[in-house]
Amino acid sequence: MSDAYSSEEFLISVITGLLPERGNGAIGAASPIPGAAALLQRELTGGAFRVSLIHGITNNPFTDGGRELFDAAGQGRIDVFFLGGVQIDGQANLNLVGTGEYPALDRRFPGSFGSAYMYFTVPRVILFRPEHSRRVFVDKVDFISAPGVSPPDVDRPGGPHALVTELCVMGFDRERARFRLDSVHPGHSVEEVRDNTGFDFDVPDSVPTTPEPDPAQLEILRTKIGREVAGTYPDFAERVLGYQVPASA
Repeated sequence: MSDAYSSEEFLISVITGLLPERGNGAIGAASPIPGAAALLQRELTGGAFRVSLIHGITNNPFTDGGRELFDAAGQGRIDVFFLGGVQIDGQANLNLVGTGEYPALDRRFPGSFGSAYMYFTVPRVILFRPEHSRRVFVDKVDFISAPGVSPPDVDRPGGPHALVTELCVMGFDRERARFRLDSVHPGHSVEEVRDNTGFDFDVPDSVPTTPEPDPAQLEILRTKIGREVAGTYPDFAERVLGYQVPASA
């Protein structure tokens, strides 16, 4: 990783590259990296890519985030969403409930909320989990909060599109219910990805290195987007993007 950018800025750049040039991206609570990426894509596309940050007031078009977001997704008006999980397996199943044998869990987490609904209705769900370890990427999740694939007779327009971690980018083949390695981040290797992944995945003969952030985009990120992000995540904007919120007069 280069000294010219932080690990967070790198991940923002990676996610930005996965976003479409048009559409509506929705970002849930406590998601500053996907949120910054979506705002950067909005800037780069001149507003053709729209952004709804379901956190705070800035860039949040909803008065009641949960219900309105679900209504929009069900009507096909959300094109991109982000999900993560305590565990993720090779079929892109997500566990947001806890680890251990349900219901006697070893550890309990906040839960699923609307993850399964968004997984079924949003056509491009990007899985984002910075930590890349066998603790997270398991052979089989302990509890399926949101299934990655469904039987052929299930009407399901939505599902997983890609996975972004601290080591790599993976794409997901919904027909085969299987991940493939699309790129490895600078300074890491295919072997490192294999060693830290608890499920099998496809690896092409030649795996490219994930592109580094463009300097011009970094400048936009640290200035215009830093100001935008500060309205929702002021600490993140200052710590990661170097944007300090002006003191109140």
